[in-house]
Amino acid sequence: MKITSISLIVLSIGLGIPAAHAADTLDCNNAMTQGDMNECAYRDLKHEDQALNAAYNAYRARLSAKQKEQLKTVQLAWIKYRDLACDYDSSGVEGGSVRPMIYAQCITRRTHQRLEEIKALADCKDGDLSCPTPGE
Repeated sequence: MKITSISLIVLSIGLGIPAAHAADTLDCNNAMTQGDMNECAYRDLKHEDQALNAAYNAYRARLSAKQKEQLKTVQLAWIKYRDLACDYDSSGVEGGSVRPMIYAQCITRRTHQRLEEIKALADCKDGDLSCPTPGE
């Protein structure tokens, strides 16, 4: 889903995390510096974002043209909400070196929640009138 991929690029720039990760050998289980912890939080976010993209695209492929447009509108609103909520949630550490990690962890958590929502939509049972589309 290009929507969150674009937001992830913008997010990485806003967090001050390099787009090209030179520290591919970084052991996130033993990260010691704040910079390394920020990088590890970004990696977790990237992984969750990729999972959401895959689920979103698979689900979207089953929708009518009108539903695709509706889902896109919902997703754009969700991205705006997610970003604003996490900006607020991390405002207590504004200006600190820990903020990128706190912000990325919030974005990751909310992205995972959205992933679960998309999976639930994709797994609707036939006959469930509360779902926009029946499951496959």
